[in-house]
Amino acid sequence: MIKAIFLDIDGTMVSFVTHCIPANTQEALREARRRGVKVFVATGRHSGDVENLGDVEFDGFITLNGGICRVGDEIVFKKCIPHEDIEAFVNYCEEIKPVPTFFVEEGRVTANMEDAEMSRMLSLVRFPPRLVVPARQLINEDIYQLTAFFPDKDEDEIMRLLPGCSATRWYPTFTDIVARGIDKSVGLAKICDYFGIRRDETMAFGDGGNDITMLRYAGLGIAMGNADDEVKQAADYVTTSVDDDGIGQALRRFGVIN
Repeated sequence: MIKAIFLDIDGTMVSFVTHCIPANTQEALREARRRGVKVFVATGRHSGDVENLGDVEFDGFITLNGGICRVGDEIVFKKCIPHEDIEAFVNYCEEIKPVPTFFVEEGRVTANMEDAEMSRMLSLVRFPPRLVVPARQLINEDIYQLTAFFPDKDEDEIMRLLPGCSATRWYPTFTDIVARGIDKSVGLAKICDYFGIRRDETMAFGDGGNDITMLRYAGLGIAMGNADDEVKQAADYVTTSVDDDGIGQALRRFGVIN
């Protein structure tokens, strides 16, 4: 029996077309909670950027791709990027090639610079402009995620400099860099430990590359119809798109709701 549902935001709960949760998805999630199923957000976003979920209530939040997990006001798990890796990345930006990047701390998100691709991404997900802070000032801060705007071809070169990190993409123009060993599946496991929920009692929904580990780890992994092929291949079931009641369709198919 499914006792917990974990859901990505962008492209899963929230439409890239309307920038909100469809009404039928909201009602499906409310019905699941009325039936005693716990419902969790699992996102690459910072908690301060989770503002587009309407009035749906959630039981907890996996943010920064598993870097910080919260239940109410309690942080049940967090792990930052090693400071030496942050310094190595800043050195690369200063000495080899500038990389427009969001530096994500527990309490804020800043940028070292902004370019056209970063501005486009901010517009796509309706984020406000970021305060620009010289990256050198952040070396000794606890950074939980770097959202770095560089092409695939540069990834191997950059990630070789960051042995304590791993990277995943959910959009072609940037990658999310977190501490090695951190991903959404880790967040799912930490939340389940907190509530005493078994892995086989979980269901996860996603559409992007940073959802793959979570879909594979959950008892039942659901890819959205609008997901990348790689995500669909990692899932147990492919539902319809976010704009075509994909979440509600899957919850009904597997008997979570009527």
